[in-house]
Amino acid sequence: QVQLVESGGGLVQAGGSLRLACAASGVIFINNAMAWYRQASGKERELVAYITSGGTTNYAESVKGRFIISRDNARIMVYLQMNNLKPEDTAVYFCNALSRDIRGSWGQGTQVTVSS
Repeated sequence: QVQLVESGGGLVQAGGSLRLACAASGVIFINNAMAWYRQASGKERELVAYITSGGTTNYAESVKGRFIISRDNARIMVYLQMNNLKPEDTAVYFCNALSRDIRGSWGQGTQVTVSS
């Protein structure tokens, strides 16, 4: 069974930092691009960043220069380092495969709240 467990969220002041972690099932992690998504209250889920199996990264314009995605292939983990957080970054953050065709069921996500 595919499992995704996100952690590391919390309450932080604007300008602060958080590091999110995702423990991913090997079924979807191995040889596949992994991504972080977020869903703010009342809004649709959006792609924040992704990283290919080879380490190539891509970011949404809204987080470029502030967030860093990384992966540990040995530990089957995906991370999101979030710096200079803004109130508009407040959302529930999820990880999953980038490709819809291999995406597993969504985990519970981790709440990130940024106060102004």
